[in-house]
Amino acid sequence: MKPFVTIVLVMCIYLSGSDAGAGMYGKSVVFPAKTSNSFVMLRTPDFSSLSAFTLCFRAASEATRSYSLFSYATDSDANELLLWQHSKIELRVEFRSHKSVFILSEMNSLLRHICVTWESQEGAVTVWVNGRRSVRKVGGKGWVIKGLGQFILGQDQDSVGGGFDASQSFVGEISDVHLWDHVLQSNKIKNVSQGCLRKGGNIIDWGSTHYTFDGIVEIKDNKDCPN
Repeated sequence: MKPFVTIVLVMCIYLSGSDAGAGMYGKSVVFPAKTSNSFVMLRTPDFSSLSAFTLCFRAASEATRSYSLFSYATDSDANELLLWQHSKIELRVEFRSHKSVFILSEMNSLLRHICVTWESQEGAVTVWVNGRRSVRKVGGKGWVIKGLGQFILGQDQDSVGGGFDASQSFVGEISDVHLWDHVLQSNKIKNVSQGCLRKGGNIIDWGSTHYTFDGIVEIKDNKDCPN
C-alpha cells in the first residue's frame, strides 16, 4: 500500500490536469516545454454552427518551428478551425481544407495581440495585430463552422480532444482568449487590443469560461493587465 501512495503523489505533482477552474481574468497560460501532453481545454456553451466569428488573444513564442496557436476540432473535421504559426512570419488560418496565409511581423518573445475575423457570406478573412488590420483575403465562402466541438490551447488536435504531437505543440505564453459569434467592428477590435476585458466573447470569455489543463502548464498572474 505504501508504494502505491507514493506513486499517486508523484503523478499528482506532475499532472496538473486534475485542476479546473472558471475564468482566467488577469492570468496568462505558459507552456514552458515542447510536449505531447500539455494543453488547456476550454469548455464553452454549446452552439450549432458559426457563420461568422472574431477570435482574439495575446501570444508570444520564441519557437522557430511550426506550431498550433488555437485548435477547434469536431467529429467531422479535426481542423474545423485552426490557427497555425507556420514560420516566425507566416500565420495560417485554416478551415478544414482551406488555408488563408498571412505574412506578418516576426513572432518573438514580446506579447502581441492577434485577432482573426471571418464571415461566411463573402468569405472575408482578416487578421489584426496590435489593432492594425491586414489585407483582406477570401476563404470558407458559404461555409459554416460546426458546433459541438472542442477548443484546445497548446496542441494541434488530430482527433477531438487528442491526437497530439510534440513537434506541433505551442511553447510560449498565451492569454486573453476571446471568441465572438460575429465580426467585431474595427474600432472595437482596436479597443480590445489596448486592454484586458472583464466581459469578453460570448462563446469564449477568458474571464469566465471553464477550463481544465494537463501536463506541464503554468498559470501566471498577468501583471501587465490593467484594472
